[in-house]
Amino acid sequence: MAQIRALEPEPRIYSYAKTVCVVVTHFICIGFTGFIVVLSRPGSSWFSWHPFLMTMAFFLFMTEAILIFSRHGSPIRKLPHKTKGRLHWILQCLCVCCAALGMATISYNKHLNGKPHFTSWHGLLGLVTVCVVGVQSLAALPLIYHALAKGWSLAKLKRYHATSGLITYLLGSASVFLGINSAWFTASVGVYTWYLSALCPAFSALAVMSQVTNAYMLRKRLES
Repeated sequence: MAQIRALEPEPRIYSYAKTVCVVVTHFICIGFTGFIVVLSRPGSSWFSWHPFLMTMAFFLFMTEAILIFSRHGSPIRKLPHKTKGRLHWILQCLCVCCAALGMATISYNKHLNGKPHFTSWHGLLGLVTVCVVGVQSLAALPLIYHALAKGWSLAKLKRYHATSGLITYLLGSASVFLGINSAWFTASVGVYTWYLSALCPAFSALAVMSQVTNAYMLRKRLES
């Protein structure tokens, strides 16, 4: 009986609402990243690479790496799960590379200007987030190379990966939000633009959190 209820289709209006939410998130990711590119002008200074690379890492690549598994708004939802997994892995590798380079550029920029490192909440949380995303990505290797998962259930590993991935994404969203509160960003935009920008990581975080938690709840119902 529980399996029958779990397989019942959700109301159509909910499905449409989730599709709209995911599609809007795609556009927000692309639009906000493009806005940061224009605002920071990467290459104009060492600092300019930091907001560009970090936005690419945590707002574009990491968001899209999660949304490709969406049942409602993934652009490749009809492809095999294995293909989605490979693309997820590629996007996450790009995320880690951009995050590491973004951290390196801001550290070097502070060194050139004789400024102390990691003195703000944005800097401290950013450092923690970069370390966490690196560890979380390495911990996902057993999901790709199953021989490394000896003694572990792949189902449990996927559950742990999804949970830790959500936590990592929320850390990344918080880092982006704190970056929006930085002196550089607030001095570069007007009040209304700031509020619109602040909504971007908040909306994407809610969309990703809804996708991950709903997928986990559905899996639990199917297993019950």
